Amino acid sequence: MSFDAVAQQPKLLYLLQGIAAFAAVVSLILLALHRGPVRRRAAALLLLAPALLLLTVGLLLPGLRTLALSFTENGGDAWAGLDNYVWTVTDPRARVALRNTLAWVVLVPLLATSVGLLYAAAVARSRFRALALSLVLMPMAISFVGAGVVWKFVYAYRPAEAGQIGLLNQLVVAFGGEPRQWLVDSPWNVLFLIVVMVWTQAGFAAVLLAGAIRAVPGELTDAARLDGASPRQILWRITMPSIRPTLLVVVLAQAIGTFKAFDVVRTMTGGQFDTGVIAHEMYDQAFRYGDTGRGAALAVLLFVLVTPFVAHQVRAQRRAA
Repeated sequence: MSFDAVAQQPKLLYLLQGIAAFAAVVSLILLALHRGPVRRRAAALLLLAPALLLLTVGLLLPGLRTLALSFTENGGDAWAGLDNYVWTVTDPRARVALRNTLAWVVLVPLLATSVGLLYAAAVARSRFRALALSLVLMPMAISFVGAGVVWKFVYAYRPAEAGQIGLLNQLVVAFGGEPRQWLVDSPWNVLFLIVVMVWTQAGFAAVLLAGAIRAVPGELTDAARLDGASPRQILWRITMPSIRPTLLVVVLAQAIGTFKAFDVVRTMTGGQFDTGVIAHEMYDQAFRYGDTGRGAALAVLLFVLVTPFVAHQVRAQRRAA
């Protein structure tokens, strides 16, 4: 047996012990509920106990640990106070990550939702709706890493005298232009990365919005047509107000997902050429440079930035319910 296999045995044993302990807790709870009458509130607490335990162990405790690390330096050995948080807003590289994250959060939801809305409006009442939505949804079946690899080939660069393998540069050369290094030139390279995210997320927006558009009463649109309203006026004055709750959910979901953008940046540029975002910079600081304090500070900052969006989405869903 190899050394690696021997080293993995204790980890596997701990995993099996954890699974067995969790299964035992669940079994005891079900047995307690089955053996005798239990008040409704007590039964609810018993049923929620396993989930609360997992949330505490897997989310709450690591979150508190991350918060504590954000006030330290030298791998958690020395107290740093607010120095790490000051670094997040004063260091040039960290400020680039903040700026790029802001650009992603503004542009990705706006562009993805706009593309999805226009596409949904065009196919929502078509006979080929299912096929059309399936086609636009296909990029979502690809992981962000896979999408990054695909689009890295699209943006691939070779000198003018060499044959181009990148689709975009091949088109530029075909029309008499000079090939460009699309992923090197800042700040345009950030926009080219954003295109990849929009390509993967527009289908999600289109599917949800197409369902919402189909739920709009046909009597409203028919009456508007009889009054002489153009398709554009119907879209903006009737369809848009009617699907506003769904539109808000789509935008918020896109924004929350964009805050965590990591895979596309990591795959296509590795955060170089001023393309880093908070999630990627957090990874670099914590795992590449070994500065867990700065990495934890960026993680806390990311959590603070995402929280208002999540809270707004929860309130919107409660109002819809």
